[in-house]
Amino acid sequence: MVNSTLVVTLYVNPMTGNDSNTGSRLSPFKSLTRALKVTKIPTIIYLESGTYNAASGEVFPLIIPGGVTVVGNEANKGVGIVISGSGEYQSPSFGIQNITLLLVDNASLLGVTVTNPSVKGTGIWIESAAPTLSNNTLSNCGREGVFTTGTAKPAILDNIFVQNTASGLVMAGHSQGEVQQNVFQRNPLGIAISDFAVPTIANNKLSENRTAIALSRNAQPVLRQNLITKNTQGGLLVNGNAVPDLGNSEDPGDNIFRDHREFDLYNATTQKLVSVGNQLNPSLVKGMVELLPTNRVTVNTSFSDTSTESPPQKLPLPPCPLVPLSPPPPFPASPELNGHWAEPFIQALARMHLTHAFADGSYQPDKPMTRAQYAAMVAIAFNPFPKIPAPDFTDVPKDFWAYSAIQIAASGGFVGGFSDRTFRPDRGVQRLQVIVSLVNGLGLPAVDRDVVEVYSDRHTIPDYARTAVATATQRGIVVNYPDPKVLAPLRFATRAEVAAMVYQALVAIGRTSAIKSVYVGLHSRSWQVE
Repeated sequence: MVNSTLVVTLYVNPMTGNDSNTGSRLSPFKSLTRALKVTKIPTIIYLESGTYNAASGEVFPLIIPGGVTVVGNEANKGVGIVISGSGEYQSPSFGIQNITLLLVDNASLLGVTVTNPSVKGTGIWIESAAPTLSNNTLSNCGREGVFTTGTAKPAILDNIFVQNTASGLVMAGHSQGEVQQNVFQRNPLGIAISDFAVPTIANNKLSENRTAIALSRNAQPVLRQNLITKNTQGGLLVNGNAVPDLGNSEDPGDNIFRDHREFDLYNATTQKLVSVGNQLNPSLVKGMVELLPTNRVTVNTSFSDTSTESPPQKLPLPPCPLVPLSPPPPFPASPELNGHWAEPFIQALARMHLTHAFADGSYQPDKPMTRAQYAAMVAIAFNPFPKIPAPDFTDVPKDFWAYSAIQIAASGGFVGGFSDRTFRPDRGVQRLQVIVSLVNGLGLPAVDRDVVEVYSDRHTIPDYARTAVATATQRGIVVNYPDPKVLAPLRFATRAEVAAMVYQALVAIGRTSAIKSVYVGLHSRSWQVE
């Protein structure tokens, strides 16, 4: 279906423009401030070379609303297009802040240089929603280049964070989102993650900072395939109750730590950390850390522990009855699902008695799904035949609400634990883990790995999982919202996304008929019923 929405295009040139102009290519505005005042949704604002500051007519902070994309020089990370200034912003989370830019909803900022010269100044502030920062340079800010808080889920991709006074990037509150393929260099802290933030930090380069990554309070980031090298003090510092995900036997960390003066990894907490498949100098690892090598047995793995033993022919199911996501009331007609992109999938599963509302009657489709909830859903949906003995996870007692479901899903090969014998039932489940789990749990035959070329972010798919992702894509299991070309494999999956993919997995094995959706993987269109 062709999208007929008209995209407004505006142009800004601080050198030759005039704010009384029309904003066209031949008659550009002088200031971004003026362009934002006349913005309609959706709009693309193109910035010409120059400095955008108070002297050129800018009024700070600049607020980029949802549906607006500001584009500068993406090819050169914003070289020659500088937004510099500061203004007061009343943050719901942190009070009055001095910031240069506020990104709202799904706003995008591409290819500019941002600097905030004020003492304790922040370049870009993100309080909520899911904006995109890509191919920018954040430099010489009085405090940090980017600060995310609230419930923000930004995509922070391919940026340079250099020489900021305190930190390159701070993630606080309940921030999630993806931080991928960025460069953090010559900041006191490259990345600081605090409060209850659970972002995915992957494929970044962090060098010549004082400390590359510092965690505090209850932060639980996922760290994958980062190059952390030549930081003057150390690589990863873990404080408070923070628990980083440094890999497991099926999804190793693959982070490289090297050439640090004091530490590669310093666990200053009282709880043991487990590092799997990371390159570390053991003499530069401090605190309680267990270092484990990668232990893959097969190329295609679910996120359960692998085993070289042949599975037994049949095992008795656990004696306790399966308990769904919560002791469920009948599934109601929920206002939160009205018009939601995943409503057809969720309601279809509900009619099949394969998913349930929470005890308060809500479904919470946009909340991250936990590992326990995922185990419960696949146990209900597929009732898998036991393939292996279900392990006794140290953090899943028999009176835990999902104990029986986790046992069933684990013995069926859909889920498993970590090397320290924990299951971590309350941790979010990644989209990649869901995809690989469904392929392997259902035993779907592999297809050509080149199928993943349909995804614009295919470089973020770990090599071991490419065949499984290709198989899931070809069979119509992968569901990508809002952009079917963006897989976002390392992001935590929402309850809506998991419901849609579980439903599509049922389609793949012939248990139900397909639901038409523009968000189903590109290669799967031929599998859908017309």
